[in-house]
Amino acid sequence: MYKNLLTSIAVLVLTNVGTANATDTIKIGVLATLEGSYTVLGEDALRGLETALKKAGGKAGGKKIELIVQSTNTTPESAVKAAQKLIDEEADIVIGPISSEQGIAIRDFSKANAQTTFINGISGAIQATYVTPSENFFRFNTDNSQWSVGLGDYVYNQKKHDQVAIVANDYAFNHAQVFGFINEYCAAGGEVLNRHWLLLGEKDYSKTIANIDDDADAIYLGLSGSDAIQFVRQYNDVGGKAEFIGSSITVDGALLNAPKEIAEIIVGMPSSGPQADTWGDENWQVYLKDYKSAFPPDERFVAPSILATGYYNATSAALTCLEEVSGDLSNSQSKFRQCLSNIELSGPNGIIKLDENRQAIANNFVTEVVQRDDGSLVKKLVRIRENVNQTLGLTKEAFDAIGLPSRNEPKCQKSD
Repeated sequence: MYKNLLTSIAVLVLTNVGTANATDTIKIGVLATLEGSYTVLGEDALRGLETALKKAGGKAGGKKIELIVQSTNTTPESAVKAAQKLIDEEADIVIGPISSEQGIAIRDFSKANAQTTFINGISGAIQATYVTPSENFFRFNTDNSQWSVGLGDYVYNQKKHDQVAIVANDYAFNHAQVFGFINEYCAAGGEVLNRHWLLLGEKDYSKTIANIDDDADAIYLGLSGSDAIQFVRQYNDVGGKAEFIGSSITVDGALLNAPKEIAEIIVGMPSSGPQADTWGDENWQVYLKDYKSAFPPDERFVAPSILATGYYNATSAALTCLEEVSGDLSNSQSKFRQCLSNIELSGPNGIIKLDENRQAIANNFVTEVVQRDDGSLVKKLVRIRENVNQTLGLTKEAFDAIGLPSRNEPKCQKSD
């Protein structure tokens, strides 16, 4: 599928570039994870980018867009190496990357390459924009902690879960997801009984399950795909009674299409994230149609993933501002960057604007798994939290006092 996708992009680019010279062509470099276990996600990120580019007709500001795609794996080193290749090929703008650690690395890389504008793809580490931000690094997606906003309050006040246990893979993404959840859940009055951090690749959850407090009303599950299915199955097999709460990546296609005995358990499972597949908003519906029409059914997901939407919005922001400044990238791209800083992007998942650190302020969506009449499962939208900022609605002083996400932060504290 990767080769087919790049062929599709190449056709689009060649069709639009033709005999264009450097003065009427803008080069957009792309960092996409197309190696290793995240390849299918990297491919969907590219599909999101291509959907935006096709919608714009492959040009912006009167200039043709030439894409240069560099593949990475999930490591920061691979992202920096790929970014350097894009710089060597004189990319004017770089879009990407995907993973949290890569985002921090590209933030640092951007500082040494001030001539180029970097627009984040979908990586969501808080540190990439909140700690020592870069003036030429822009992020039009909310970070991993922002993706949890609305969930803690919903779990405590609507689902009536007073006590929760945390079970999640032990890496930065989940640290940030849990950070956002605990901050809000405990402030509302909930109690976190214990936190169980799992090694990546761990498949036998029996010891973890045995150590989950019997008083837990629910388990926050920071696993995805087959891992989530396996945990739910093992927990059910030993007679576990707690309900489940999902992170932003837990309730995916694999879990929604799990065997019947698993499906019955997860009905009612809430989760949250930067998009909701069943949202009836007109812009979202147009985006779904554009995404689906751009690729044959066997070469795309049923609906665009979070990664596709992130790259779509990043590309849309770039193309919108190139159009606004008539393709003028002179004077260290000053007009273009000023546009990026001030734009209110009308994305498929709502209005996105940037704060003083060039970090997205945007909607977050709380969903719950429901069963349709035909027996299939879907995530139903139950709540939208609008204009979620990076300090999660707190003052900067209050947010800084919590500390950055880690295995043990934040502490579970009820709000005054």
